Amino acid sequence: MLITWWYLYLAARSIAKQSLKMASILQKLITPLFSGAPEPPRNKVTVVGVGQVGMACAVSILLRELADELALVDVMEDKLKGEMMDLQHGSLFLKTPKIVADKNYSVTANSRIVVVTAGVRQQEGESRLNLVQRNVNIFKHIVPQIVRYSPDCIIIVVSNPVDVLTYVTWKLSGLPKHRVIGSGTNLDSARFRFLMADKLGIHPTSFNGWILGEHGDTSVPVWSGTNVAGVNLQTLNPDIGTDSDDENWKDTHKMVVNSAYEVIKLKGYTNWAIGLSVADLTESLMRNMNRIHPVSTMVKGMYGIRDEVYLSLPCVLNSGGVASVVNMTLTDEEVAQLQASANTLWDIQKDLQDI
Repeated sequence: MLITWWYLYLAARSIAKQSLKMASILQKLITPLFSGAPEPPRNKVTVVGVGQVGMACAVSILLRELADELALVDVMEDKLKGEMMDLQHGSLFLKTPKIVADKNYSVTANSRIVVVTAGVRQQEGESRLNLVQRNVNIFKHIVPQIVRYSPDCIIIVVSNPVDVLTYVTWKLSGLPKHRVIGSGTNLDSARFRFLMADKLGIHPTSFNGWILGEHGDTSVPVWSGTNVAGVNLQTLNPDIGTDSDDENWKDTHKMVVNSAYEVIKLKGYTNWAIGLSVADLTESLMRNMNRIHPVSTMVKGMYGIRDEVYLSLPCVLNSGGVASVVNMTLTDEEVAQLQASANTLWDIQKDLQDI
């Protein structure tokens, strides 16, 4: 009997040794304590479009440590895979444990925030309406897929013309208006604050000023609200921002409007400033900060605007999206400019088809 047990022991020991030899390094190294499905991401960000702007947004978001998973989507498979691999190879220096990419939108599932940078560029001699219509046709493919896989997400639209395409995204998505946001004049305001602060010899964070309305030629500088440390600049110079201003502060807004054209002329595209701007918006949303940004939101019923247009106003952003809009005290002239900006956008929107 003892001999029998001894042989059984030797056989079992032999089997155990063979099993140990057959086990992988992973099985030898790690003992799992939980065998269920892996936890889904809680702070996933998707970037649609891996062009210069899309990748600047992605890198800026990664460097600010805002996501526990980053997904990239594009129709250009080789470039998409290359960008994904390039970022993955830098994982040692990042705090985002998972970076994925695919042309199939299933890779975007469970995103909290989706940044849309995809779209076509304006061709020489092409009307804005035709450009928008071509982008509408692209968004008709993109937006339903985003909502299908991430029905509870917040969408940040970056593609230009951003205000009109944010309206298009809202219509195509079926999402509530507070969860569809355009990057709007967050960048215009940043440019304005930099240029004004530079002339005053201070840091941009110490100059307070807002650009509202369209992200484009009809944007509205709120000169009545410009201040440094609570000192209103209009009280120091009542003509600031007007044609009769001897100091020509109005030129600063012209520089803001022409900034993108100037950068594109010099380097072929703009990307870093808008990438940093989008990461700033993402931080306010992801971290529930209740911070105020000039972003594009539905403005029907505000400042006498009767049409369904998206324009930039100071918005409080938190984890739910646009929580509220600050009612700025604007001059009659600034209100008129805002209404003109809305009319400009509506003239384009009203002729759009299939949305």
